Amino acid sequence: MKLRHYSIFLTQLLLLISLLLTTTAAIAADADYKAGKAYNVITPKQATLSDSDKIEVLEVFWYGCPHCYRFQPYVKRWLEDNADNISYIRLPAVLNKGWAIHTRAYYTAEALGILEEIHDPLFDAIHKGRRSLNNDETLMAFFEEFGVDNKDFRKTFYSFSVSGKVRQAEELTRRYQVSGTPAVIIDNQYYTSPKHAEGSYEELINIVDFLVTKSSNQDNS
Repeated sequence: MKLRHYSIFLTQLLLLISLLLTTTAAIAADADYKAGKAYNVITPKQATLSDSDKIEVLEVFWYGCPHCYRFQPYVKRWLEDNADNISYIRLPAVLNKGWAIHTRAYYTAEALGILEEIHDPLFDAIHKGRRSLNNDETLMAFFEEFGVDNKDFRKTFYSFSVSGKVRQAEELTRRYQVSGTPAVIIDNQYYTSPKHAEGSYEELINIVDFLVTKSSNQDNS
C-alpha cells in the first residue's frame, strides 16, 4: 500500500515539475521578447489592409533579396499551422527605384491570376537559376514561360491599376518604417526582422508567434 501511495506521489510530483518547467520556459521566452530588442512598435498603429477580423500578418519582401529567399521555407511551414487563424498578406517592398520593377512584376502576376503559380519560381529563377530578371523585357520572357502573351504582359505591367498598387506598396513601405527585408509586421503595429532575431529565421518565427499571441490577447481583453 505504501509503495502504491509513493508511486502516485512520485507521478504527481513529476507532473508538477514538468508543468513548472514549461511555465518557467514560457515566462523566460516572453521576458526575452521585449520591444526595442525583439521587435519595434510602429506608431501610430497602421490601418488594416484586409476586411478580416483576424490578426493581420504582413510579410515584407523583395524578390532580389537572398535573405527573403532563404526565409520562404520557414514562412510556408508556419502558414501550414497558422493560416486559418491569421490574415496573411505579402507586401513587395519598394525601398528604392530598382526594387519597383519586382513590385510591378508581383502585382502584374496578381492581376493576371498567376501569382501563386509564379511566386516561388520567380524567387528560384533569380537565386537558384541566377537569372537577371530586372527589366520589363526579361520579365516578359519569364512570364511567357507561364503562358502569358507578350501583349497581355505589357498591357498589364504598365496598367493604371498595377501602377497604383506599386505606388501604394511604396507608401506602405514608408509607413511601416521598413528598413530592410525580409520583415514581418504583426497587427499593423509590431515590426520584426532577422536583425531582431540575431539572424535566426527560426527565432524570427518564434517572435512572430509571440507577437500574434500578444495581439490576440490585447484584442480579447
